[in-house]
Amino acid sequence: MRTLIVTEFITLDGIVDSPGGGDHPRAGWTFTEVPHVEEMYEIKGREQDEADALLLGRVSYDEFAPVWPTMDEFAEYNAMPKYVVSTTLTDPEWNNTTVLRSLDEVAALKQADGANILVHASPTLAQGLAEAGLVDRYHLLVFPVALGEGKRLFNGREQGSLKLVEHEAYSNGVVKQVFDVVR
Repeated sequence: MRTLIVTEFITLDGIVDSPGGGDHPRAGWTFTEVPHVEEMYEIKGREQDEADALLLGRVSYDEFAPVWPTMDEFAEYNAMPKYVVSTTLTDPEWNNTTVLRSLDEVAALKQADGANILVHASPTLAQGLAEAGLVDRYHLLVFPVALGEGKRLFNGREQGSLKLVEHEAYSNGVVKQVFDVVR
């Protein structure tokens, strides 16, 4: 069975909304409110190396599809199979993209042969996956920022325990936390 990993930039108050840009009033907070420290992004390179599929919700797909194909740093993501959980998307234009209509189809994807499946951004999808017991691991870069309002990774309906399996603090106050879901 494949490992499904939710990977997020997250604030101390649990917000994952608009870390690189978007509609939030403080969109881009990962760039504008915390100094850049290259070594904290090591986990992002490792994720690309260890995964062979990208899973997105519809909103994240709509935001990433026009931009990521033009960015050299996302070449691995652009080449790998991408899956979008959506009941409305009919003709995805981003190369190598398949639409999944339900969480049952995500569960079947996890059962197939392959490497890790990464869920980038997509907080609503991540919440649904967690509630359905489909998340195996969380990769979190926790930023020393409080936004107060915005989309959250956890909605309060998730249950269970997490086991910290990796962590590191960086000079800019960001903390990497990798948790396995305990079953």
